[in-house]
Amino acid sequence: MMLTEVTAVPGAALPVEALKEHLRLGSGFALAPAQDGLLESHLRAAISVIEGRTAKALLERRFEWALAGWRDPVEQALPLGPVARIAAVTLVAADGGQTVVSPDSYRLEVDLHRPRLVAAGMALPLIPSGGRVVIAFDAGFGLGWTDVPADLRQAVLLLAAEFYEHRHDDGSGQAGLPFAVATLIERWRAVRLLGGRGRR
Repeated sequence: MMLTEVTAVPGAALPVEALKEHLRLGSGFALAPAQDGLLESHLRAAISVIEGRTAKALLERRFEWALAGWRDPVEQALPLGPVARIAAVTLVAADGGQTVVSPDSYRLEVDLHRPRLVAAGMALPLIPSGGRVVIAFDAGFGLGWTDVPADLRQAVLLLAAEFYEHRHDDGSGQAGLPFAVATLIERWRAVRLLGGRGRR
């Protein structure tokens, strides 16, 4: 199984100004000029960490998930939520030939923690022997930063500020998330998307 981010979060959607304000309030010092690029990189890193810990896409974008077989012939849990739409389901044969599956043969079961691709009939389409299926889908809370839940927004700012303020460290410091960040994201980690059978 392989999950690929097809479209990146646009720079304009990142809360660079909010992070600047947060750093000034938290540290009491003026930021060096022309640091927007550095702050953006810390925000992207923080978003990546939060998304990895919660299995939630914060800002909406396109993903592709390739897998060699269904865990359940009737429904397949998706690896990331919340999913807004299924863009395409494509069967890829061992020789590379591709067949786009009719959208009439499946539907999206919307769920914040465990979205699923569900067969419209008796079963999901048969994956070719030695081949794979590629599911393209759009996941995220929305296109704008204010669409992201407030606790996750705060967690990103806190973690990005941590990255910024320790940017010159040699990496030998304490591992793991800061306590405040871990607390903010805890409720979003309650149900993990494991891609398994049934509705755990």
